[in-house]
Formats: sequence, C-alpha cells, structure tokens
Amino acid sequence: MNSLLRSLLTDHVDPGYAIAADNAELQPGRRAQFAAGAWLVGGLAVIGLVLGVAVAKNLDHSGRDADRDQILSQVQVSRERGSILAAERDELAVQADSARAAALAGTAEGAPLLDRIDDLEAASAASAVHGPGVTITLADGGSEGRSIVLDRDLRAVVNALWASGAEAISIGDKRIGPAVAVRQAGGAILVDNVAVSSPYRISAIGPPSKLQTGFVVSDAYLRMSGLAQLYGVGFDIGVADDLELPAATLPEVRSAREGGG
Repeated sequence: MNSLLRSLLTDHVDPGYAIAADNAELQPGRRAQFAAGAWLVGGLAVIGLVLGVAVAKNLDHSGRDADRDQILSQVQVSRERGSILAAERDELAVQADSARAAALAGTAEGAPLLDRIDDLEAASAASAVHGPGVTITLADGGSEGRSIVLDRDLRAVVNALWASGAEAISIGDKRIGPAVAVRQAGGAILVDNVAVSSPYRISAIGPPSKLQTGFVVSDAYLRMSGLAQLYGVGFDIGVADDLELPAATLPEVRSAREGGG
C-alpha cells in the first residue's frame, strides 16, 4: 500500500501516456523517411522515362538519317545515270542526222527534202544556232533583296524581241521553243521547268540594229525602264557579234503519220 501511495505521489501521469508520447515523437521521423523514399523512387522513375524517350528519339532520328542518306544516294545515282543516257542520246541524234543528210543529199528528191527539214528544225528550235544579236540582262534590285523581276517581265521581253525580228531566243542556257514555257512557281521562275535565277540574261539572234530599234519602242522597254527607276531593277542592253544558242528540249515523237493534201 505504501508503494502504491508513493507511486501516485511521484508519477502524476500514467506510464502508458509516456509510451504513447514517445511513439508520437518517433512517428514524424518515420513519415519523413517514407516521404524521402517516395520522392527518390519517383525521381528515378522520371529520370528513367526521360532517358528512355531520349534513346527512342535518337534511334528514330538515326533511322531517319539513314533513310535520307539512302534516298539521296539513289537520287545521285539516278542523276548520273540520266546524264550518261542524255549524252548517249545526243551522240546518237548527231549520228542519225549525219546519216539522214548523207542519204538525202545525194538524190534529186532528197536535197529539197533535206532543206525543208532544216527549215522546220530551225523553226522549232531543234538545232543549236549562232550569229550576231543582242543581249538583255535583268537583275533583281532593292535594298531588301526581294525578287522583283517576275515571269511576266521575261515573257514581255521575249515577245518584244520576237516582234522586233529575232530569229532565235534563249534565257540563260534554255532555248525558247514552241513547247517551252516561262512561268512563276512560288518564289522561282521556271524556264522549260528548270529554275533560273537573277541576273536573267536573254539572248536574241538577229540583225542587231533592227532588234535594238524595235525593242526600245516596245511596251516591254517602257515597262523595264520604269521598274529600273522605281525599284532599282537591273536593266541592260548589249550587242554581240556572235551568240551561241543551244537547241531547245523537244517532246519525243513516238508515232507519226503522213499528212494528206
């Protein structure tokens, strides 16, 4: 009894409360450890996900680069093959023309026919030509470097030269023939479906004085003079003693028949 009274006088709180209080003090530490572990696991998962995505993208880009390189290689091979075939075609065309001329020139009926063929080829721009003429050069101007010369400007100059008596015309190294078009495609100008860039050099074979006189009184001359003054477009006219113009690209004739009449 004395010990019980002594305990009541000295221990004012039940020991169970002390044990519970000790457990409460320890619980936040455990929670902190659990939270830290959860954050660590989550961070590792995110890092693993990022690395996985990066590796997947790298592999995907590597595959795309390999496919692109393969396609570019095939394109290069096709271009080289096309160039070889084009050279062989041109050589065979020269041989065929020589054989035709040799066969027709030696007969009374063949000689006039050969002259007729030559006239038709000249009219269709099927053969390369050279002779005196004029050159007209147009160049983009302006401080911002924008394309100012348009396809309609080139067509206007070409038509004015035809009207002035030109016998053959080319823009750059592309001969203007019956099937050749000059048109705009986005920001580029195409001549016979081949892009040309500034400066645009238009060459015309014919009597130089006649070509100059006819061109300077044309609407095309007034148009280009106005563009030169307003927008700084380059516009120059020159005379050449001997211009060389290539043959135009003609569509391949796969079948033909003799006309009546």
